[in-house]
Amino acid sequence: MSQIFNENLRRVRELTNEMLALADEGDLGRSDRSCGVLYGILRDMAYRLRGLIDQECEQHKREGKWD
Repeated sequence: MSQIFNENLRRVRELTNEMLALADEGDLGRSDRSCGVLYGILRDMAYRLRGLIDQECEQHKREGKWD
């Protein structure tokens, strides 16, 4: 059974995938520049979160806490 903290990291990673998909969809259908800024920020935050998640997962692996 997966430890809850690892499962939460997996869930956040999935959320970043959804954030990126929404940013792509939003960019395709946007009506003005301010929407483009919003979707750009969403995309940037998804990549930043993904980087932090990757670091945390690696730390868990090094510490033997990853399952």
